[in-house]
Amino acid sequence: MGNNTFSGPIPPSLGNSSKLRILNLQYNSLGGIIPQEFANLSSLQNLDVKYNQITGSIPQGIFRLSSIERIDLTGNSLSGSLPNDMCNSIPKLSGLFLSLNQLVGQIPFDIYKCNELQRLSLSLNNFNGSLPSSIGWLTKLQRLLLQRLLIGGNNLTGQSPNQELRFISSLTNCRFLYDVEVSLNQLDGVLPASIGNFSSSLQIFRAFGCRIRGSIPTQIGNLTNLRDLYLDNNELTGIVPTTIGKLKQLIRIYLEHNKLQGHIPIDLCQLSRLGDLYLSGNKLNGTIPACFGELNYLRRLYLDSNTLESDVPSNLWNLKDLLALNLSSNSLNGSFPPGIQNLKSIGDLDLSWNQLSGDIPSSIGGAESLFSLSLAHNKFQGSLPPSLGNLRGLELLDLSFNNFSGFIPKSLEGLTYLSYFNVSYNRLEGPIPTGGNFANFTAESFANNYRLCGATRLQVPPCGESTKKAASLVKYIVPSCLSAIILAIILILLLLRRRKSSKDLPESETSLIRSWRGSSYLELQRATNAFSESNILGSGSFGSVFIGTLSDGSTVAIKVFNLQYEKVAKSFSVELEVLRAIRHRNLIKIMDCCSNEDFKALVLEYMPNGSLEKWLYSHNCFLDLSQRLNIAIDVASALEYLHMGLDFPIVHCDLKPSNVLLDKDMTAHVGDFGIAKLFDQGELMTQTKTLATVGYMAPEYGGEGIVSTKGDVYSFGILLLEICTRKKPTDEMFGDEMSLKSWVSLSLNKNTIFEVVDANLVGREDDNFSAKEQCLSSILSLAMECLSISPSDRITMNEAVAKLAKIRTKFLAANNKLVDIQGLDP
Repeated sequence: MGNNTFSGPIPPSLGNSSKLRILNLQYNSLGGIIPQEFANLSSLQNLDVKYNQITGSIPQGIFRLSSIERIDLTGNSLSGSLPNDMCNSIPKLSGLFLSLNQLVGQIPFDIYKCNELQRLSLSLNNFNGSLPSSIGWLTKLQRLLLQRLLIGGNNLTGQSPNQELRFISSLTNCRFLYDVEVSLNQLDGVLPASIGNFSSSLQIFRAFGCRIRGSIPTQIGNLTNLRDLYLDNNELTGIVPTTIGKLKQLIRIYLEHNKLQGHIPIDLCQLSRLGDLYLSGNKLNGTIPACFGELNYLRRLYLDSNTLESDVPSNLWNLKDLLALNLSSNSLNGSFPPGIQNLKSIGDLDLSWNQLSGDIPSSIGGAESLFSLSLAHNKFQGSLPPSLGNLRGLELLDLSFNNFSGFIPKSLEGLTYLSYFNVSYNRLEGPIPTGGNFANFTAESFANNYRLCGATRLQVPPCGESTKKAASLVKYIVPSCLSAIILAIILILLLLRRRKSSKDLPESETSLIRSWRGSSYLELQRATNAFSESNILGSGSFGSVFIGTLSDGSTVAIKVFNLQYEKVAKSFSVELEVLRAIRHRNLIKIMDCCSNEDFKALVLEYMPNGSLEKWLYSHNCFLDLSQRLNIAIDVASALEYLHMGLDFPIVHCDLKPSNVLLDKDMTAHVGDFGIAKLFDQGELMTQTKTLATVGYMAPEYGGEGIVSTKGDVYSFGILLLEICTRKKPTDEMFGDEMSLKSWVSLSLNKNTIFEVVDANLVGREDDNFSAKEQCLSSILSLAMECLSISPSDRITMNEAVAKLAKIRTKFLAANNKLVDIQGLDP
């Protein structure tokens, strides 16, 4: 009876089915309480009532069903506490799932008597007190999820402040344990040396944001099969233990925002599978190990906000698959290492706030995937290479506070996505370019240079006028000098303050931890002017989204759920569980939450440019082909992460243009996870009757309720068609005889795609007509690979991302070639 639309209370008469073994009521809209009569189900083995709207306490009789093996009550509004003797009469219980409720009290000491327990999930409740050491007597335990996020004002703690976390020692008795998650509790203790006694089964250890103090025990090097280590945002001191280099299976290390000291151990270079290394915001010194350039699987390297010195190892540029490199706010010196053109995949490069010098090599134009480049606050000199204009996807370019001279290359006018540009405080001269996005930049982007000229609004002399007159000197140079002196003083003070504050968490990280303690209703009421209609950004069956300004001045989107409608409370729980588990630049970020019996709201990152739907169909909005292609890649990257970047797949289930939101830089973020499905490890498919939006659903989803990652792939294929054609799948021109898919497929077969694509995208008189034609044809063909009737015939999202990246590279290369040819024309 699961995955239907049943509502109302659970009939007590079900308790009369004495031979019933499996009761599955998951994913409905059932309310009321769990009937006391369930205590009569003497043969019951599996009770699954997850994601309904059940209230009240858990009947104690359920914990006396001697045959019960699995209890899943996740995602309801259950209250009360767990009985101390809950495990006395359920010897066969192997799985207990109580996450996303409002349970209170302590975890019973006698939980060890559930000696067959393999999976225990108690996250997102109001449990308090310390974790009982007896939990380690569950010798068959495989997965422990005790994470507490947002709901309620209590937190699980260690046994005694600043003392060893004894429950970790006890957990080492669980020889089958592979996943430990205790993040965002107030453990307020020290990691014991016994952490090294976990069995070889342990793969994941997450304890971020727990106020853990002391050093990282060297014994952590005994966890030979550890894959993920999350200890970020704590108060750890001491060194990064060299023994971490023994953990050959490590893929992710997150140690950022602690108080770690000493050198970065070269032993980390033995981690040949390492993909993410985050050491930001510590007190690390010494040099960057040159052997990091040999970690061929490294994707993200964050060493910023430390006190590292010496030069940047040149072989870092050998990491051809590196996606992000942040070395900012250190004391690095030397020149810009050659070979950056090898970084074909890098998107984010930040070397700011160091002491680097020399010229920027012209080969930088080969790093074609860069979207953010910051070299500010260094000692770079020489001219700006025109090859910067080859970075066609660049959105941020900050070269301020250096010693660059010469002209601003006119090639930068071709950077159509450039939204932030800063060359202030250099020695540049000559005309400021006027084409492209330069029309949008302000005087602050060019302040305090040598002899720049241009439009009056940029507060520089007009080009062509003599600057030798005394009046000109008084008008331009003297104020600039005075401003430079004043700003220099301010910047010195800010720099000192920045160095000091680097010991603390950056604002974004601080708010992440602080906000999970929960916003109050009054705070959100003030932020939205008492939920004024003038603050509404949008409404739907779930409720409304308001724009709000918090007390710290930050602008946010506040999603208030309408609890009068069925399944809305469940939607809140699902969305909260999904958003708390993810971190990706193309997914909406949850900032905070408010939850009580009568009011539920999520505080989300604000997207000032609205939805993709608005940009496709509003008369005063327009997206060119490059923008649409970038948005498609952003969405594909988000889905790839949901499907493959976590320990368990997440299926969005409702991908459509209104659920794709655009930030101030037009970067796309996927949101609205109200009907998403979280799969267990190893699970690939499930069934549901919660329908997504007509037109975007895969055939197996709409017809049989089958949910899998391949359903998202199908929805993405429809989204690609809509991006290219500006036609909704529900447009009145489509019906039983012809669909959006068949309409486009026919045009591809006849080689007449310009009969279906958005007429505003391309015209035969366009200079780059051929490049646009090839690009659009490739995107539409890719969409067809996503839209196969059989799920097994559809491509995966990582294949889609790779193909879209190749399409963009070819398109940009063709446009660059056209620009070069036009530049040769007399």
